[in-house]
Amino acid sequence: MRFLFDDESFSFEALRAAGYAAYAGADLGEVLVTCRNIPEGDEDAWHAQWAATAARVELIGRDALAAGHRVSAREALLRASNYYRTADFYRRENPAQDTESARLATASQQTFADAVTLFDTPVRAVEIPYEDVSLPGYLFLVDDSAVRRPTVLFHGGYDSTLEEDYFALAAGALRRGYNVLAFDGPGQGRSIRDRGLHFRPDWEAVVTPVVDLALALPEVHPERLTLIGMSLGGYLAARAAAFEPRLAAAVLHDGVHDFRPVLSAIGDRAATTPGGLAALMARDTGVRWAVRNGLWTFGVRDFDELLDAAGPYTMSGVTGLIACPTLVLEAENGQFFRGQPQRVYDDLTSPKELIRFREDEGGGEHCHEGALSLFHQRTFDWLDTVLGR
Repeated sequence: MRFLFDDESFSFEALRAAGYAAYAGADLGEVLVTCRNIPEGDEDAWHAQWAATAARVELIGRDALAAGHRVSAREALLRASNYYRTADFYRRENPAQDTESARLATASQQTFADAVTLFDTPVRAVEIPYEDVSLPGYLFLVDDSAVRRPTVLFHGGYDSTLEEDYFALAAGALRRGYNVLAFDGPGQGRSIRDRGLHFRPDWEAVVTPVVDLALALPEVHPERLTLIGMSLGGYLAARAAAFEPRLAAAVLHDGVHDFRPVLSAIGDRAATTPGGLAALMARDTGVRWAVRNGLWTFGVRDFDELLDAAGPYTMSGVTGLIACPTLVLEAENGQFFRGQPQRVYDDLTSPKELIRFREDEGGGEHCHEGALSLFHQRTFDWLDTVLGR
């Protein structure tokens, strides 16, 4: 599917940003006028145009708030948060020292933090104890009744942020009566940017403290806890579910069996490209971003080290240890993990279901971007059934 751009990466990221309109995270007109001023593959223009739109929309929110228009302020600040995230997306050449990248990330976090104070439902920022530091999170509650409700633990993948988690899943969960505890794990969002925590393959070490915190909350039903991981999080959540017995269900959005082949495919392309990896990165937006983001989030120096670091991210010999009911999602056009959800599903020995999202129904892109309503409908209808709601 192509959306506004022929460049595959630009097309996907524009669709990703626009898709959050389902939960007040974008306005289609704002997306269209932003993207029409961005030439194909021009990352500088991408940054400049999205940053300008984000700043303009943030000002709408600030002015609305000052005038006492809470709903208008909330909606504009949510859109601004998503646009700031999008503006920062390709700034991965040296994010640890890129002051503009830091500014955009901070702006995305702050506009979202200000927006949630205007929600009609309770939201609490939380710090989840983790080793000698903590992981940042948000607890989204259905209401303030303190009734114990089914609760979703949710994290992203290779490039997600805590603020994006609201649009990607929490908003749809709240409408259906689920609390959500979303968090940035190592390698993600604030955990990598502010705390220097890199990805780790043994994700159960990350999820177990999250489960500990969730079960201590009076609003959480202890027997109705679900873990959902998005994108590379489909591997991370599966790995954690194999070693965390307190989960009532898991959703792999989408299923990931092995991360290394995704990077190996880049290496194979580089081997047949005159000029090698550097030349391939120079001409391919998606490859350039994937390599740069990986070096940062995995904490390695070069592509060979990144390949080595990706080796342990495999479910070989692990999938069969998952005991809870598991939903595996698959995208027909998934450009990163094609074929892997079926392999994960085949290896599962627990109660399981595989749902394929097709191109002809609008859900065929990676993680079903652009089809949030369909994704949420199928996922939460399955959860309702499994949890006996």
